[in-house]
Amino acid sequence: MSSLRELFAANGTLSNLIEGYQYRAEQEAMAQSIREALDSASNLVCEAGTGTGKTLAYLIPVLLAGQKTIVSTGTRHLQDQIKQKDLPLLLDALQLPVITSVLKGRSNYLCLQRMKDSANDARQLSYQQMSDMQEVVAWSSKTHIGDINELDMLEENTTLRSMITSTTENCLGQACPDYEQCFVVKNRKHAMEADLVITNHHLLLADMTLREHGFGEVLPLVDSIIFDEAHQLPELASSYFGDTYSSRQFLELITDIRIADKAEAGDMPELEPSLVNVEKSLRDLRVLLGRQDRRVDWNVLREKQAILEQMQVFLQYIQAVIDIFSELRQRGSRLGQCWQRLTNFYNYIEQYLETSQETQIRWLEMRGQNVFFHQTPVNIADTFQQRLSTYNANHIYTSATLAVDSDFTHFNRQLGLEETVCRIWESPFDYASQTRLYLPQDLPEPNQGDFFAAFIERALELVNVSQGHSFILFTSHQALNKAARILRQEIAFPLLVQGRAPRSDLLNRFRQTRHAVLLGTSSFWEGVDVKGEALSSVIIDKLPFASPDDPVLQARLNYLRKQGGNPFMDYQVPLAAISLKQGVGRLIRDVNDHGVCTICDKRLTKKAYGQRLLGALPAMPITYEFNDVVRFLGAPKCGKNAM
Repeated sequence: MSSLRELFAANGTLSNLIEGYQYRAEQEAMAQSIREALDSASNLVCEAGTGTGKTLAYLIPVLLAGQKTIVSTGTRHLQDQIKQKDLPLLLDALQLPVITSVLKGRSNYLCLQRMKDSANDARQLSYQQMSDMQEVVAWSSKTHIGDINELDMLEENTTLRSMITSTTENCLGQACPDYEQCFVVKNRKHAMEADLVITNHHLLLADMTLREHGFGEVLPLVDSIIFDEAHQLPELASSYFGDTYSSRQFLELITDIRIADKAEAGDMPELEPSLVNVEKSLRDLRVLLGRQDRRVDWNVLREKQAILEQMQVFLQYIQAVIDIFSELRQRGSRLGQCWQRLTNFYNYIEQYLETSQETQIRWLEMRGQNVFFHQTPVNIADTFQQRLSTYNANHIYTSATLAVDSDFTHFNRQLGLEETVCRIWESPFDYASQTRLYLPQDLPEPNQGDFFAAFIERALELVNVSQGHSFILFTSHQALNKAARILRQEIAFPLLVQGRAPRSDLLNRFRQTRHAVLLGTSSFWEGVDVKGEALSSVIIDKLPFASPDDPVLQARLNYLRKQGGNPFMDYQVPLAAISLKQGVGRLIRDVNDHGVCTICDKRLTKKAYGQRLLGALPAMPITYEFNDVVRFLGAPKCGKNAM
């Protein structure tokens, strides 16, 4: 333990390596607790407030313990930060010969075979895609790890990504002619040999599934696993422990069938008309499901005869293609693989049409032109614990938002964590002097028809007081888009809107543009780090309760009700508290930051559960008066002794 004190001390090792280093007692205490958990091979759940410095607080004990460890993060961004910034600094400070590896999901790595196939089939490429593909091909001969995020010109949502990366369905495995040069294989092999593997929750959860089904493994067996950004685990585990097939996946399969036919057959003229029939029947199904983006319980949709009949037509056309493949699948590895993928898809949709099981939620999601056929477990706790036990490692969970008013029951129940030590360290930031929490009482209730207009008027007043420098966070895309149309005409400052550009681009522009205002929902409530003058006001429209119409939420509430629980207080309120805590956490990211968070939902003060939500937030001085906001934002920037 003395070595930890020497490292974290105000004049210790880290202070000599990190410019502007400040000693934080909370960071040292967290590191001490994690060191104890590692030494005793015990499990730990710990919440550390914003500014604690969680990453160093767990990396240092891990490196000193000399154990084989997996660190799993919620985002690729944090993975890259650890690899490129934190680990080099610590390895230099500690002078330890540790082999480290960063491992991402296969969709982050270039697939040489699919790149060649797509480059050779120029008919499917636009002029811009052909130009981008030339850059990809040139880069492919220079890169060492094949991480396509090295390609700055490749946008996050471009269709070119799916053309040059593989999925578990379309990977040829050892039958691939480029198997020896495969970047996925090389990176996984390196991870197996590493002492410390930095991965993400998506890949770790996928690895759990592979192990359970006996399909091998991606990650090595280790002594300990640390889950950072652990608040994301329950939702992600629900996705990975269920099943999903999408219309986009299916259309990519159709493209792969055409490529495979051209390469390995080409003499079955009846194939193309059959593929066209399948594509048309899928488009017709999408039209029947309505143009609006939504999530619907399959049990509701299956009562509609037209939809059920169209699903049957879709299956019949898939079967026709499968029949043609009975003559093709032996003629090449790609054709054989396409047949297997097509058969798996057919079986999934056929089974989907049957009556649902009580333990599974079947629901459709319509998003843009795509349809997603989901099957999600009602409760993941037992499955999570069972799959995690195969690693035979101790587990440490950390995030800034795990507890609700110092209570970890909600998080622990979701993941089946029992007899686990739980610890909380408050943020080292001085919220009493750096912040105010403004709760306006003169606005309508959120369910009243005049709420939105009143909210926009108040948001405009707040933006003018802060001279921009604002995040306006919404609980729905519909409200965000409606607000964007109005504010674009009314606001005097640069306006940035989620969905108009990639998330990283919007954040960079916000940081670099004086007086900017950013409108965001969902993904902008967490994982966004803006320090300094760029952000001094966070405005939230409503309490972030999940939509009551959501089929997954409804199924889980019914499950809790049958178990004798209180669905609202035991599930909906804790879920909203954690989301609200994330949104409020965007405001203060540094000891010198200064700002006001406004929540325009009177339920926070009028409803009994409001006190529980307020108790989950940092200890920010509350005001109900607009003039207090004017005075606070107009005052000199606060430090420890200000105001």
